[in-house]
Amino acid sequence: MYALFRKEIADHLDSLRFLIVFAMALLLAGVSLYSALGGLSGAMGNDASSFVFLRLFAVGNGSIPSFAAFIMLVGPLFGLILGFDSINGEKNAGTLNRLLAQPIHRDAVINGKFLAGVVMISIIVLSMTLLVSGVGLFRIGIPPSGEEVFRLMVFTFFSIVYISFWMGLSILFSVLTRHVATSVLSVVGVWLIFAIFFGLIVQGLTTALYPPVTEELAVRAVEFQQQFMRVSPSQLFTEATGTILDPTRNTLNYLQMIEHYYTGGVTGMLPLGQSLLLVWPHLVGLLALMLTSFVASYIVFMKQEIRGA
Repeated sequence: MYALFRKEIADHLDSLRFLIVFAMALLLAGVSLYSALGGLSGAMGNDASSFVFLRLFAVGNGSIPSFAAFIMLVGPLFGLILGFDSINGEKNAGTLNRLLAQPIHRDAVINGKFLAGVVMISIIVLSMTLLVSGVGLFRIGIPPSGEEVFRLMVFTFFSIVYISFWMGLSILFSVLTRHVATSVLSVVGVWLIFAIFFGLIVQGLTTALYPPVTEELAVRAVEFQQQFMRVSPSQLFTEATGTILDPTRNTLNYLQMIEHYYTGGVTGMLPLGQSLLLVWPHLVGLLALMLTSFVASYIVFMKQEIRGA
């Protein structure tokens, strides 16, 4: 498996596709940094101004999303691009038969491809984070505290797991389908459903089940919508990273947030450990989704007839 892992890493680094993805990631990081610097002056007027460095990743200028929002929306594309032809591409090229003719185990192929993809995703996310951190530190002139560094490390880990899930899903479609175009259309369709249409579906379902006739039904509608939205990996990532990057967020309940805002409650700073307790279910959910997608592709690949492909 180690030999195949090194082979996949070398193939990624030598491919024009990875260079394009890497350049696009750095470009998005630069755009999000520009947005954060433009919106930072308005964000520093509150009590959380001591965490200015974290706001480089959580604040936008209103017209351009923040760094975290870019990761949520565009990050899945990085994973999809890295994995959509990992298996059926080699089948169509005839290289998978020759590869499996060597004295290696079949599971080493799928394991090596997935681990190499995770490493490449880690390189992309770390490069984007370091770019925003370095240039942002130069522009604002305020070094991060120790807790900000640890929160940023947790955010980076969440981002890698989130994008790796989409890469595992693209590998699954690559195993299930024979043609590369079919796997691309399938996985992009799933991404579009969760990125664009899922919120509309949940909103329509909530309106049908809980028409806002009474205050109690309105409260139930909000609670139902929030719980159902957490089926989406994008929602899990958004809530988790928002809590990690904003130490003043002490609840994930939308109604409690609204009540705290309108009652003028005192905003306190949660330590990192307490923030992790809030988002621990989200991390478990993302890890479960990532592992489920990989295990499904592993099982299907191990049972496939390669010689007839």
